[in-house]
Amino acid sequence: MKKYALISVSDKAGIVDFARGLTEFGYEIASTGNTFKALAAEGIACVEISEVTGFPEGLDGRLKTLHPAVHGGILARRDMPHHMDFLAEAGIDLIDLVCVNLYPFKETILKTDDLAQIIENIDIGGPAMIRSAAKNHASVAVVVDNSDYSAVLEQLAAGGLSHDFKFKLAATAYAHTAAYDALIAEYLGNLVADAPKFPEKLTLTFEKAQDLRYGENPHQDAVFYREILAAPTDLVNAEQIHGKELSFNNINDSHGALALVREFAEAAIVAVKHATPCGVGIGQNLHEAWKKAFDADPVSIFGGIIAANRAIDADVAAEIDKIFIEIVIAPSYTEAALEILQSKKNIRLLVLDSSAGRATLDFKKVSGGLLLQDGDNSALGELKIVTKRAPSEAEMADLLFTWKLAKHIKSNGIAIGKNGQSLGLAGGQVNRIWATKQAIDHATEFLGADALKGAALASDAFFPFADCVEEAHKAGITAIIQPGGSQNDNLSIEACDKYGIAMIFTGIRNFKH
Repeated sequence: MKKYALISVSDKAGIVDFARGLTEFGYEIASTGNTFKALAAEGIACVEISEVTGFPEGLDGRLKTLHPAVHGGILARRDMPHHMDFLAEAGIDLIDLVCVNLYPFKETILKTDDLAQIIENIDIGGPAMIRSAAKNHASVAVVVDNSDYSAVLEQLAAGGLSHDFKFKLAATAYAHTAAYDALIAEYLGNLVADAPKFPEKLTLTFEKAQDLRYGENPHQDAVFYREILAAPTDLVNAEQIHGKELSFNNINDSHGALALVREFAEAAIVAVKHATPCGVGIGQNLHEAWKKAFDADPVSIFGGIIAANRAIDADVAAEIDKIFIEIVIAPSYTEAALEILQSKKNIRLLVLDSSAGRATLDFKKVSGGLLLQDGDNSALGELKIVTKRAPSEAEMADLLFTWKLAKHIKSNGIAIGKNGQSLGLAGGQVNRIWATKQAIDHATEFLGADALKGAALASDAFFPFADCVEEAHKAGITAIIQPGGSQNDNLSIEACDKYGIAMIFTGIRNFKH
């Protein structure tokens, strides 16, 4: 009995060798358009699809495989006599293998905004053939990934394609068409005027960026996926120029460091450990910012992640070289800096524009569902001075600085800072007074009690009681910024007035759970 393979591919990598191998195992090949030309040019015997359908390709190639002679040959169940009788009466040959990959929609949207060209690269016949073959996988092998070509030929050489293997190919095929359609839906949906931000049906498309050695812990398998439409400034597009592969925790920590360093227009260094900021500094130059960030917590920075929003030069590289740092992320590195840092085998160096980029949508997986929200791109609007004393110009600068820090600390979050330096950062506590005490203790341990004199304190949410103000006063803190909105705001305001502390309400809460 004759065996037929239908081959129609946009990505022609490996297709000539695959088709030649199929002919060696007795397959006769039908093909379409440019695929036919490519195979024929290599001397591979094949027929054009119009010979199978008895109908010419038309509509500039839009109409060629959408025909009963194609789908009948794919869909007919070999175990049903009336299916076979139907084919015989209609003069339709069985198709035993379908090798199809689709018009390059992804590649098109990545290189052009020409909607007409993009629409032309939406495949119709290809997905139809793939889905037909996958549905009838008991009899038809469907091949959509050129990495499977060798496995198909190996199985044929061993005696034939097993049912389990064809089932696996079918599952791969459905995943392929699902991702293809989801990307089309996402792209076109973004162009719809007044489209809902959160649609009734959510389709997401990602592709594997890399396998990871393990997840947060060695017993957890993990992988890193890339958004198809990821922006050039997104972490997934960082260029790694030195060091071993990134781990799950490396990537997660780097994400947090980038989000915080992008808050600053000034030269900034952010140190992160376990996805939590441990030292932040801004200054006239990166060396000044480094010293502030390092001095804020010279213990926790060990083994941490460093994000900078300016080029790393030799002076900063020499400081980094003194301690163990897992990762450095920066827009660029001078040659002298690279000479220093690349002498350390285990440090990972990433190049990414860390001065740009905004949080987009934020996903949180929960049991049986997905939480989806806007990224926290909150910016301060009108500030309300609620105390008798207004902050000085220097205090106002410190308040704005610490508010940016508090946005990126796990709730309950408290940030204390002065002169562009984080002094104490505390988060993830179950009550706000503990976070306040911890931030004060942090600052005192590394910088001394005097460092807190005249410092500013930011809270990611309101004070439910006056106890945080009391602790701030004891430490010498003279300015506070917080959202306000508690039923007990008056208690905090009265305490601030009692101690001469200036306090500002933002009206913006910045929980980070």
